Amino acid sequence: MAQLKRAFTNDKENEGLKRVFINELKDYTNQKVLLRGWVHKITDLSHVVFIRLRDKSGIIQLVCEKNQIKDLRLENAIEVIGTVCTNEKAPGKIEIQVKKIEIVGNAYYDKLPFEINSLKNKAALETQLDHRTISLRRPEIRAIFKVQNEIESAFRNYLKERNFEQIHTAKIIDSSTEGGSEMFTVNYFDRRSFLAQSPQFYKQMMVGAGLERVFEIGHAYRAELHNTWRHLNEYVSLDVEVGFIKDEFELMDLEEGFINYLFNHLNKVCKKELEMYKIDLPNEVFIPRITLEEAHDILLYKYNKKSPIGNIDSEGEVLISKYVKEKYNCDFVFLTKYPVSKRPMYTMPDDKNKDLTKSFDLIYDGLEITTGGQRINDYQMLKDNIIKFGLNPDDFDFYLETFKYGMPPHGGFAIGLERLTMKILKLTNIREATLIPRDMKRLTP
Repeated sequence: MAQLKRAFTNDKENEGLKRVFINELKDYTNQKVLLRGWVHKITDLSHVVFIRLRDKSGIIQLVCEKNQIKDLRLENAIEVIGTVCTNEKAPGKIEIQVKKIEIVGNAYYDKLPFEINSLKNKAALETQLDHRTISLRRPEIRAIFKVQNEIESAFRNYLKERNFEQIHTAKIIDSSTEGGSEMFTVNYFDRRSFLAQSPQFYKQMMVGAGLERVFEIGHAYRAELHNTWRHLNEYVSLDVEVGFIKDEFELMDLEEGFINYLFNHLNKVCKKELEMYKIDLPNEVFIPRITLEEAHDILLYKYNKKSPIGNIDSEGEVLISKYVKEKYNCDFVFLTKYPVSKRPMYTMPDDKNKDLTKSFDLIYDGLEITTGGQRINDYQMLKDNIIKFGLNPDDFDFYLETFKYGMPPHGGFAIGLERLTMKILKLTNIREATLIPRDMKRLTP
């Protein structure tokens, strides 16, 4: 094994030569360039050697002589100086005539855990997750997180264009956000505390603090005893809270607008990644709104499917999506008017039927990706509701205080980033859309 070789970027011959990314090479035809990346594939044809070089932006073909590839092996990190040439037969119709290669990061493995350069990924998902940083070297897997990154960017830009402010709230908290028991406990200097399952209280408090319109992109933690294709115990939540709203339908309008903004954004900046997964996103969606009661009737009379009281189960989500796709040609549906008994204590009751709430879920292609709704903004009403839910208002003093000082009508929603990514790319397991997954069985890497 050759020892790590000296980089050559300070050689007099190459002084001032700046690194170029592979996706920028079309602007450097017939020019000398410096490239950096990993050896993706080596094809030795005896008289000439072709190397596929991979960096974060793509893959390019290098044309080398035999004596230039001594000690080179797959996944070496290398620096390359060469000339950009056009070649109709080369991938992307350009290639690099190599002048010099230097190894800047040796590879010490005996055997790769799975193939990185094959067209099909045959490794089991658990094996890929055991070797996460290696699996991420596969372009089609890294593409998932390019799309995810752009989802986050679109979310932020869409809201900032509408006068929202980004916030960052505490993730170690003193009490349960929604009165639930599925919380991870933390020993906080000999005091019992929890990992936040939502920034719900804090984003409401920030509306009342005068920020009016806020959003957060942050981790949330759920100690749920689920180990399915759709559940994680740590995930990224895209949270929104808006003051001075009229009703929950205003929130649905806001989220529908975001979905349209997002799809247009992804169609512009992620064409290559969407093509990898054969995804064709519509430029505009009009999302139907169906009450939960109507959904129950549709499931029962059309599909002979009985639903749990006050909700629909995972099979129901798939069937109602099928119905909406056939009737409205839409992959989304808002389900509205959930019962009080199935929503958190801060949810605003419906104006006409006090057993129902001004809340909604967004189902995307058979999977719930959003829960949202209008919140109770009256101090006494909220305090009474906390008691109705069997909770002690004294435990929520820090939260209730804001409501004593003129809290406007408000509401919001939260989108699961990994779920949204999974559905956009039609992945089969949420762990595929999670950079470093945490579920019931996985604490490493």
